Formats: sequence, structure tokens, C-alpha cells
Amino acid sequence: MAWLHGLGLVLLCLVSHILGSPVQPLEPARRPLVIWHGLGDSYASPGMLEFMNLIKGMHPGIFIHSVYLNENIEEDERAGFFGNVNEQVLLVAEQLANVTELQGGFDAIGFSQGGQFMRAYVERFNSPPVHNLITFGSQHMGVSDLPACRAWDVLCQLARRAARGGVYTEWAQTNLVQAQYFRDPDRLDVYVEHNRFLASINGEAEDLRDPAYAKNLASLNALVLVLFSADKTVVPKESSWFGSYAPSPEDAQDASEKTVVPMRLQPLYKNDWVGLRQLDESGRVVLETCEGEHMQLKDECWKPLVKRYVGGILDDDESAMYRPPNHQQEVLGVW
Repeated sequence: MAWLHGLGLVLLCLVSHILGSPVQPLEPARRPLVIWHGLGDSYASPGMLEFMNLIKGMHPGIFIHSVYLNENIEEDERAGFFGNVNEQVLLVAEQLANVTELQGGFDAIGFSQGGQFMRAYVERFNSPPVHNLITFGSQHMGVSDLPACRAWDVLCQLARRAARGGVYTEWAQTNLVQAQYFRDPDRLDVYVEHNRFLASINGEAEDLRDPAYAKNLASLNALVLVLFSADKTVVPKESSWFGSYAPSPEDAQDASEKTVVPMRLQPLYKNDWVGLRQLDESGRVVLETCEGEHMQLKDECWKPLVKRYVGGILDDDESAMYRPPNHQQEVLGVW
């Protein structure tokens, strides 16, 4: 019977230890986040990893997945310049569908061109679904000039030179990423005929319109569009708010004088080809401005948006959908 007495003492000590230890509250379950990086960046660059860590500090316990087109960092960066965007969006849709932590849905952030690519995912797939989508400096109505390159960026210069040489050729429209969202306001008929990406997700190509695109985009809880006040990379900068240059008048004396057509006057909005008008009229389109040049993310701009539109605390029923089998640290998705 001595062993029973010893066992009793052990159990008593264990209970005393448990009762005397402070209870560590569990972090609340939060809606996960997906980020699609911009041009010239990669899914796991130092800047992206730092940004994700800042968000995890703001929303403890959040799971973040960084979209990649290639697990090799250099190849992932290259894919931002060269590739077929329609195929890339399909690849990402398959990728997200296979991330267990995302199956209940997620919030999303798109940096620069990653913003319109993430919107394409919402319109065409949205399974798992996006709750809130924030785009920073994105080219939702394309660009009317190709992004400028830094002096040392040979990869960018090669892509820019090739695109300008024949932006609406079949080769450019299936191999040069920036050409696939180049929208020339003075050649809209050529753009609509040959562009298979932007003209599709904006409903401008009649043969590519799909009612499902409008239904999916209109299902967002919020679409937050961020414009950079001194943006010289996105031309026009109002493209971040679905603005675009109007066609030049035939009698225009100064080619540098451009008129911007705002979002609510765009045919895609007035005809609601992609659900943007429905979103806006229900108060779910948010227009924000960040002071500074393209992708100069200052804390006072991005932090309030990420705090409000990312990492919402889930109720018990939602939590069961998001909680993975075990908490683990990954390279592509992190807790």
C-alpha cells in the first residue's frame, strides 16, 4: 500500500502546482491573411518578412501566407516581370486551396501589381473566399506608361524595353507581365482586342465577361483602395482608385495635358460589369491616400488600415473552421 500513498503524494503535488500556476490565456482565433508582393520583390524577401512580423505583433496568433510563384526567391522575383498572368493567378488559386489554415477564408493584401492579381483571384476563383481586400498602389485600370526602372535593375530594363517594342503583340501579352495590364487610352480598341488579362477582370472585353466575376467581387466585406499621393510609377496614379486617362482629343495641342476619368464615371462601374458599383453603393469600397511616392509605406498610413481590416477575431463557430491541426512555423505561411 506504500506505493498508493506515494502516488497520492505525487498527484497532490501536481494538482497544487497546476492550481498555483498562473493561467496563460489563449490568443483569440483571428482570420488569417494572404499577401501578394509587388514588382521587383519576392515572397520571402527581408522586407516582406519584416512586414509580416510587424503584422503578427499587431495581431498575435495570426496566420500569414505569402503568395509565391516559385519557391526559389530569385525565380519568384523574375516571375513578377516575365510570365503569363492568367496562368499565374490560376497557380495561386491552386496554391491557396491547398493551405489548410485558409480554408475558412482570409483577408488579403496586394502590394502594387499584386493588388490587381489578388482581385483577379477574387473574381475568378474566390475559393477559399476573401473577406477584406486591401490594395496598395495597385493598377486596377492598368497603366498608360510602363513602370520606370532603377538604374541598376537590368531585369526591369529588359522587360520594359521588350514591352514598349510591341506591347499588344501576342508574345508580349502572354510573356511580359507589365504588358498584360498596359492600357493605352488612345488605342482602346487594340487593347480590348488583344489584352486577355486586365480587359477580362475589368469586363471591358465583351467576349470575356462573366457574371461570376461580379458576384464574387461583390461578396467582399470591404475593398480598400490605397493611392500614393506622389506616385510617379503608376501612370496615372488614380489607377489605384479605378481611374484612368481619357482618350486624347483629336485637336489636342499639348499631349502632356491629360484628363482623368474617375472610378464612378468608368463604363465598368456604370454598367457594373465586375460588381464594383454594387460594392460601392453598399458602402464597401474605401478610398484611402498614403502620402509619398509609390509603395513608401509609412506607419501612419498602413498600420490603421491593417489594424481595422486584417485579423478580425473570429467567433467559436468560425474558429473551428480556421484552427489547423497543430501550430507550426513554415517558410511560406507563418504563425
